[in-house]
Amino acid sequence: PYSFPVRLRKGWEMRALLSLLVALMVVTASAVMVLTGGPEAAAAPACTVDYRLNHWPGGFTADVAVTNGTAPTNSWTLTWTFGGDQVVGSAWNATVRQSGRQLSATSLAHNGSLPTGGTTSFGLQGTFHGTNEVPADFALNGVRCGDQPVPPSPSPPITTTPSPPAGCSAALVCDDFENQNGPVPNGRWMTGAANCSGTGTVSVDTAMAHSGAKSVRVDGKGGYCNHAFLGTDLSGVASGVLYGRFYVRHTTPLPAGHVTFLAAKDTADGGKDLRAGGQNQALQWNRESDDATLPNQSPAGVALSVVLPVGRWSCLEFVVDGPAGRLRTWLDSVEVPGLTADGTPTPEVDQQWLSRTGWHPALADLRLGWESYGGGDDTLWFDDVALGGSRVGC
Repeated sequence: PYSFPVRLRKGWEMRALLSLLVALMVVTASAVMVLTGGPEAAAAPACTVDYRLNHWPGGFTADVAVTNGTAPTNSWTLTWTFGGDQVVGSAWNATVRQSGRQLSATSLAHNGSLPTGGTTSFGLQGTFHGTNEVPADFALNGVRCGDQPVPPSPSPPITTTPSPPAGCSAALVCDDFENQNGPVPNGRWMTGAANCSGTGTVSVDTAMAHSGAKSVRVDGKGGYCNHAFLGTDLSGVASGVLYGRFYVRHTTPLPAGHVTFLAAKDTADGGKDLRAGGQNQALQWNRESDDATLPNQSPAGVALSVVLPVGRWSCLEFVVDGPAGRLRTWLDSVEVPGLTADGTPTPEVDQQWLSRTGWHPALADLRLGWESYGGGDDTLWFDDVALGGSRVGC
């Protein structure tokens, strides 16, 4: 559309022509940039965290803002590791659990929805005696912050569905921990302790497993503040009647003192725990609210329970029937008479347990780990956990 004389007679005409050609080249290049979108933008990180510390000698608070860089989610868990001896005492806008130096913060009902690019925040308060640096290994729902999200494959590879653990067909929760990819259980599992935590730890173990290649290891320590658990919410799992099955292996015989390796919050008993563990070197149930035990801690009562074998995997099953107020327990598919509350008082077994009328538990969560109220270390592994409204079996 443009034409110029072949012969230019004056220098100013040449300069004008060159200026026009340069302008046309700039306009053309700009149009190309608009059409192509410029250089390819770098993929957004999976998440970013703004961890703002306010500390003073011996104490600190932290305001934590989390931005989701990947697909929208209806619930989230942020995990990280403290580099020093920080201990979290309280938190807000998230459920924060601590196991040693490992932390997890899980969303609440009002802030679980997090769209792509969305930001949420929570806070915590704690103490420390050494260093108190900003953590550097945050991960959101198991994906490290700062890592780029993996783009979807245009043609997903054909994979085989792993077989569930034996007897899991009717379970609403069936987990062999094979999908755990980090050092600490995540997903539906939270770690920490309801009361206080210290040197006890919870980790994913690839050196010991009942099935597959992974289990959860709990390094349990003696002393009240060394509680360490992994736990899951029971919402939608069972209504009134809960059947459970898990495999456990441990290294040290149950001590004479009271210990717990299973705990469940009973919302019908003031939020106190229904606990299973040991005392007098045998398995027992314990009710935190009134410290009742099943069986009675008499020689005849303890004799009706069993020891928990060491150095091998044991299958432990139980049913808690809330409406009926009853309990049953099996070890390696054999019912344990001393761990049965059937509603009829039996001398040396459940007359103490049944002396309190109106016990109808309503369990809100289930936690597996270690809780010692004095001396007593133990290392435990848990695997092939199944929970539902009917018996699963070993």
